[in-house]
Amino acid sequence: MSEQQIDEPTKIHYRACHLCEAICGLEIKTRGEQILSIKGDKSDPLSRGHICPKATALQDLHEDPDRLRQPVKKVDGEWQAIGWDEALSEVSERIAAIQLEHGNDAVAVYGGNPGVHNYGTMTHAGIIRKAVGSKNNFSATSLDQLPHQLMGMAMYGHQFMIPIPDIDHTDFMVIIGGNPLASNGSLMTVPDVTKRLKAIQKRGGRFLVIDPRRSETAEIADEHLFIRPGTDAFLLMAVIQTLFEEDLVNPGHLTSVVDGLDDVQKACASFTPELAQQQTGIDADRIRELARELANTQRAVCYGRMGVSVQSFGTLCQWAIQVINVLIGATDSRGGGLLTSPAMGYVKPGETGAGNFGRWQSRVSGLPEFSGELPTSVMAEEMLTEGEGQIRGLMTIAGNPVLSAPNGRQLDQALDGLEFMVAIDIYINETTRHADIILPPTGPLEHDHYDIAFHRLAVHNTARYNEPVFEPAEDSLHDWQILNQLSVEIAHLKDRELKPLPAPAQMLDMGIQYGHYGSQGDHELALTLDKIREHPHGLDLGPLQPGMAARLCTEDGKIHLAVDFVLADVERLQASRVDLDERELLLIGRRHVRSCNSWMHNYQRLVKGKPRWQLLMHPDDLRARGLEDQSEVRVQSRVGEVVTTVVATDEMMPGVVSLPHGWGHQRDGVQLGIASEQAGVSCNDITDEKFYDRVTGNAALNGVVVTVGAA
Repeated sequence: MSEQQIDEPTKIHYRACHLCEAICGLEIKTRGEQILSIKGDKSDPLSRGHICPKATALQDLHEDPDRLRQPVKKVDGEWQAIGWDEALSEVSERIAAIQLEHGNDAVAVYGGNPGVHNYGTMTHAGIIRKAVGSKNNFSATSLDQLPHQLMGMAMYGHQFMIPIPDIDHTDFMVIIGGNPLASNGSLMTVPDVTKRLKAIQKRGGRFLVIDPRRSETAEIADEHLFIRPGTDAFLLMAVIQTLFEEDLVNPGHLTSVVDGLDDVQKACASFTPELAQQQTGIDADRIRELARELANTQRAVCYGRMGVSVQSFGTLCQWAIQVINVLIGATDSRGGGLLTSPAMGYVKPGETGAGNFGRWQSRVSGLPEFSGELPTSVMAEEMLTEGEGQIRGLMTIAGNPVLSAPNGRQLDQALDGLEFMVAIDIYINETTRHADIILPPTGPLEHDHYDIAFHRLAVHNTARYNEPVFEPAEDSLHDWQILNQLSVEIAHLKDRELKPLPAPAQMLDMGIQYGHYGSQGDHELALTLDKIREHPHGLDLGPLQPGMAARLCTEDGKIHLAVDFVLADVERLQASRVDLDERELLLIGRRHVRSCNSWMHNYQRLVKGKPRWQLLMHPDDLRARGLEDQSEVRVQSRVGEVVTTVVATDEMMPGVVSLPHGWGHQRDGVQLGIASEQAGVSCNDITDEKFYDRVTGNAALNGVVVTVGAA
């Protein structure tokens, strides 16, 4: 430490951790440019002092020598630092030139999920898409939660009308395909989830986990049921069938606004618990009892996440979960599923951003658009297939689809053939190594912060705005400044005029003032951004409350249970069977609390300890193949193969293997020093881009058929 730093005063900053959906409040102590400590903020009304190991890694991120701090350009295969004016001018000119020659759709835009954790990207991503004007927009949405948002739109009228489990008041919670102890909650922002789940048990309630793996969450649950990957829809449909069969349907106070009960009953009539038992492996009597428990517990809720979202019937699963909650009276009820009331992003009738579906289709496979985006599963084929509309240029924003999208090796090949690629990113990773120019924004502690996305998904209503911890370098730009400048210049080069958007804080203030609690309405809080600033720990806005009926965004003010394109998919479910030979297995992913995204593998605090990248496999499956624990194995699918270490564990259901996402950092050109030293492979080198939910094109990353043999 320098003498100047020693003389500087110690400062305490309050901040949200942006490394996962839990948005835990932090107390960061600094002296000059040095971080002295990172602790949980005990005064944060949502996280209550809780943090997970990821939070302390913010120091690793801020100080990471691999993090880019100025633009770089690839010249003869080598990266050279360049100035911002040169970088922005060349990017704008190259993108505009491709579009002027080949049309707007010749350039694609991909947004990764770290952008959702950065409110400058959230407020300004739209302007770059407007400037580019392409139908080839992609994001991590179609590798993740697309079915949730689609059901919000189709059933309740708005893609962000997603009822959140009222975990703090429920007495029976069914978690299907979710592992909140590892994710800290997902589409359910729930810091300190372990205490909250155990609190259910302490007040006399219980929670059940249904998963092909006995996960960390399943370990502390009252009960765990193994289920065959990809068959969850049979289970959920059988629960619905039982609710009707045993006269257990009671939507409660929403009865008058529920539409389509008869159609749902007909669609589910043939999905008996016996059929579900054949497909899932769960006993038919236990399925009936599950339906009764849900219906007869006053405060019950069903919640499903990645395991039921990223599979071939993801849309049908998320629809069925919503239907179950409506049928048992859990929707819009205390202890069930409730809409949030955030300071910004409160959904009410007439709210913008409701969503669209199927306005256009992808050029090659004909998969539908959702809210202006095509499924990421088709991005590579749109680059590799020649003809009018072929993608020739790409902009990525905080994304690494080579590791996160199916058949990553194919995407690797596709990126290598582009005419031009630009990445707005802080790292040279498996995807951005293909770029011609990389534009690095400021680091997360160098700009202000507000969780636009996750306040609207949280289990308790709060608002929190935090100032930067450090001042950015003079020659740096925030992400929103990069997006603004590129957008204006690209539009100008195409003979269009586009005005830059105001700074994120100004847009946030406007959203708050015209929001539910805002000063431009009649709420007693009369909130503005300045008033929220007065509460650096966060402002408690109270528990989730009922009131969905008045907020429905459907044209007729009804909840639409009979979603036509979902009911049309029931026939596909009826005909579906996974017929495996004795050598084949089903692959699923998994998550670890220290490993949310691939870029977190470059921080020593998060990769230390026992390795977490191995293939998990039941001992019986190992013996049947003559394999040994801790041996090297070859995992093969239709699209490729990987070699990794196998670990024998009875936490896996027989016939199922698990390989985590985000590893495999040894590729040429990757400049992630710590991550490149880690073993492990990318599971998405063997997931299949042709294996997806036929309704939406959402990637099916779970239930992939593989074989495992000696390497």
